Amino acid sequence: MKAITILQPWASLIACGKKQIETRNWATKYRGPIAIHAGARFDRKLWNLSLVDPIRNALDDLGYGNRNDLPLGAVIAIVDLVDCYYIVHHPGTDIDIAKNINIGAESMTEDKHDPDFGKYIVPTEQEFAFGDWTPGRYAWILENVHSIDPIPAKGRQRLWEWEAPGWLDL
Repeated sequence: MKAITILQPWASLIACGKKQIETRNWATKYRGPIAIHAGARFDRKLWNLSLVDPIRNALDDLGYGNRNDLPLGAVIAIVDLVDCYYIVHHPGTDIDIAKNINIGAESMTEDKHDPDFGKYIVPTEQEFAFGDWTPGRYAWILENVHSIDPIPAKGRQRLWEWEAPGWLDL
């Protein structure tokens, strides 16, 4: 099974369904199940981000009042990667009007020259706070989250192969 290593607190936010879009600086053509691996370390900068809203509130809602309780170095969820969008500057979107943020993402799986092309997403305020929506990056759309008890594993960069234990029933 494909897997991706994501640092905390983002990995747990995905595992609980609060973060449904993962932003990356690279695209993938892969679609299908993907294991969410929580990285082995908790970066100090990310620790500080986890102390402010809306991330703090989301983690508190999940029972992670103490950030030291977040699982590290383990696969914690299986999700379906269903699409990948290219993040673009797009003035006039709802979030732009509300927050003066000119961001959106265009589909990478449809022909932009097709007269019916219009597949475009605008991040919610929460998704915007949970990702790096810098134009030129990519938004990976995640669905069908299955949170699992942490399974220790060594992470890697980019997509990597993870051998799920035979007893894991999804």
